[in-house]
Amino acid sequence: MGILKYTQYVYILFAVFFIYDGIMKLNEGNDNSTLSFIIAGLAIFMFFFRRKFSKKFDDHNKKQ
Repeated sequence: MGILKYTQYVYILFAVFFIYDGIMKLNEGNDNSTLSFIIAGLAIFMFFFRRKFSKKFDDHNKKQ
């Protein structure tokens, strides 16, 4: 379970990349930037979801 604590931060890296990609597409004048921002929002949501799930799992293991 040790490595799963660190994999949640991969979602933040994906979010930063897709936000950067979306800004670059906006500066070029492409209309495809919305997909990059949607994926970035989903990655941020997944980060917080995994973080909550990890804390819940740790609390459950401490009780036993």
